[in-house]
Amino acid sequence: MRAGSLLTNLTAMALYFGTNAMLGGAQLNMDKPVAPKSYVQFASEPQSIASNKQATLELRFQVVQGFHINSHTPKSKFLIPTMLSLQPATGVKPGLPEFPAGQLYSFAFDPSEKVDVYANSFIVKLPVVATTGEHMIDATLKYQACDNASCYPPKTLVVKILFNAK
Repeated sequence: MRAGSLLTNLTAMALYFGTNAMLGGAQLNMDKPVAPKSYVQFASEPQSIASNKQATLELRFQVVQGFHINSHTPKSKFLIPTMLSLQPATGVKPGLPEFPAGQLYSFAFDPSEKVDVYANSFIVKLPVVATTGEHMIDATLKYQACDNASCYPPKTLVVKILFNAK
């Protein structure tokens, strides 16, 4: 009987302290934004270009409010650059993606160090030559998102680039 009462008391203590720890942790993180599944969204807009001639597609991305992502040149070897990888597509010869310049950003804990980031929206230009017709290029955007206090594990966004060459 004594062992049963000890087990009951230990269980009650574990529940009490575990619940308090969970509630305390939740209270400490109330001001921190909830991390979304994806920090970047692709604004998929069908585009039209001239066929069999050099043309440029504009790929529009939106960074979730309250976050930024490292640019393609983040200015620190410890940060992961944003990269766009393209899969081969029939009738399409893509060039190298042209990323915009980033914005300089510094964290409150070290205002002297500046990193290069994308916030709000940004456009990647993609030069292509395509045969006449409807085309789709499968791509992935690899990026690392941060808020004003910390950075998160790298993510990959699947991108479907739709366009018509006339």
